[in-house]
Amino acid sequence: DGKLYDAYVIYPRSHTNEANFVEYFVYQIMPDILENKCGYKLCIYGRDIYPGEDIASAIEKRMQNSRRLIILLTRQLINCKEPAYDQHIALYNALIQNDTKLILLEMETIGTYEKLQESLSFIIKKQGTIKWREQHTVHPQSSNSKFWKQVRYHMPLTLKSS
Repeated sequence: DGKLYDAYVIYPRSHTNEANFVEYFVYQIMPDILENKCGYKLCIYGRDIYPGEDIASAIEKRMQNSRRLIILLTRQLINCKEPAYDQHIALYNALIQNDTKLILLEMETIGTYEKLQESLSFIIKKQGTIKWREQHTVHPQSSNSKFWKQVRYHMPLTLKSS
């Protein structure tokens, strides 16, 4: 299908210097499980978009070259008044273009979805989320956990021979 990536990862980027669990999850756990153990190719902002590139066009190109879009739902993402550009593009592609499948990972208990953008709320009602539970943090690297099995179920088939 000419796509370079199996999934483009959208997550709330911290504007502070403190490392947080979501960034650890995005840069360490996800690549370890999905790339190293399952053979997928992820596109992660901050890792696969290069310095000097035009951010907006780089994001759009990477999304167009991805089979899935993974959005990590956190309180920070939900309470953000102005959603990130990549989140806007992902929701547009999923709802209007209807050509890219979204995978929603609920990283912390969100509770009600009333504060969400209408488009995101609609997609959650339509397809649901995959919930990250605290017990997953005990063995986050286990690709056989229920969480990772659900993620892999929504990912495209890999051509990896095992």
